[in-house]
Amino acid sequence: MFFFLIPILLISITFHEYAHGWMAAKLGDPTPAESGRLTFNPLAHIDPFGTVILPGLLLLLSQGAFAFGYAKPVPINPYHFKNPKKDIMWVGLAGPVANFLLALVLVLFLKIGIVVLPDIVNQAIVLGVMINFILGFFNLVPIPPLDGSKIVASFLPHRVACQYLKMEMIGFFLMMILIMSGFFRLFISYFVFPFANMIFSFFGINVGI
Repeated sequence: MFFFLIPILLISITFHEYAHGWMAAKLGDPTPAESGRLTFNPLAHIDPFGTVILPGLLLLLSQGAFAFGYAKPVPINPYHFKNPKKDIMWVGLAGPVANFLLALVLVLFLKIGIVVLPDIVNQAIVLGVMINFILGFFNLVPIPPLDGSKIVASFLPHRVACQYLKMEMIGFFLMMILIMSGFFRLFISYFVFPFANMIFSFFGINVGI
């Protein structure tokens, strides 16, 4: 199943980052298109350190216990927005929503193909569903630079929001602490998995997560 993990992750983060750029473009910002990020080519969204080196090192050092990584952020210029404070929220929300939609598409595909597709393909689809739910919910955590911080910032006074969003380095180390402490593993086990099981059950799919 590890063979499927890398392509599924690449597809998932590509949809996530494309959604950020697409929403920004719809709201009047040409920056994502000008920087070549309005594309479904995964190579445009890969950050050599954050997408490849960091997750690999963490997997190696933790003996496969945990990993953390990130894609290359889509450049956004909020000065192009008519309402920067509100519009940045929609841009931030677009990424997780894209992952949720992709997960639901995969659930529907599994519903249609579960009786005719090989078991390994069905397992890969289930893995894709889980990865996209995890990415969606993880990015909604309100820790800079995750997308949830953009949503929270849209409700804060301008000066407070600016200071809050500048805490990216602190946020990075905080996320590392939460991952290494097992918090996110518990979050996945007690929230994401039950949520995914609920979705599978709603569509009459028994995957036994």
